[in-house]
Amino acid sequence: MAEKKNDINWFPGHMRKALNETGERLKLVDLVYETCDARIPFSSRNPELDKIIGSKPRIVILNKADLADPAKTTRWIESLESESTKACALESTHKKGFDKLNQITMELMKDKLEKAAEKGRIGRPVRVMVVGAPNTGKSTIINALAGRKAAVTGDKPGVTKDFKWIMTGGRLELMDMAGVLWPRIANAKSGICLTALGSVKEEVTDVVKVAYETLKIMYDIYPDLLKERYGVDMEIQAEEDEGYFQDPFYDIFLAMAKKRGCILSGGRIDEERFARLFLNDLREGRTGRITLEMPEDFK
Repeated sequence: MAEKKNDINWFPGHMRKALNETGERLKLVDLVYETCDARIPFSSRNPELDKIIGSKPRIVILNKADLADPAKTTRWIESLESESTKACALESTHKKGFDKLNQITMELMKDKLEKAAEKGRIGRPVRVMVVGAPNTGKSTIINALAGRKAAVTGDKPGVTKDFKWIMTGGRLELMDMAGVLWPRIANAKSGICLTALGSVKEEVTDVVKVAYETLKIMYDIYPDLLKERYGVDMEIQAEEDEGYFQDPFYDIFLAMAKKRGCILSGGRIDEERFARLFLNDLREGRTGRITLEMPEDFK
């Protein structure tokens, strides 16, 4: 595999502005919906938000649960709640899980709404800030709650550029904030996972390196899914040729690319074409329902 740039342009300048605005506008809301990707619940949560949100009531939404391993999603919710963090799994594109989200919301807001009612403010709306990393489905969640296309959606990060209020016609008033990253990633694996699942724009990454490193992560967890999807032998055969160690995953990567017809003139493998195909398969769920990290990985 050709050596390419390794750096990810992780924290564009406008992200700092968005984080600052999140803190400034927090006083305008009662509750925060923090979205993350159910396939990478640790890596897709912004650690900066803990400092910004503080003691404000919060629900962590594990979105895209229809693409995640269901047993592992349950384990994540149990882990979060064991740390006194309310959590809920959503399939926002299929509009599943919203009854549970509404139930948790009203439980958290019960005392505040009762006090408002005692002062004659019957039917006072609950004002909710919706915030999270890019491409974790914030806008899709908002549209489902509003019952209309109130927020612009897309399968790439950075679609929402600024905040706005959205009325739902029910008890919620939603503040849609721009997706925000953070200055420093926790570790190299988190950076790869976030990029692989679309929270960082492909244009600022080495897509072949990301796909290759993601393949290695997937091999450790879901080798059978890879074999089923790409029809190649997943057996690792490490070889040493004249003192040079050949990375066995590279052979698997090339075999998968060849199987999918990613071949250039002269029989060379089109690594970039296959890398994009491989990552799109993951993002769209064609490889299967996957979760790439577990709570115990971060204890």
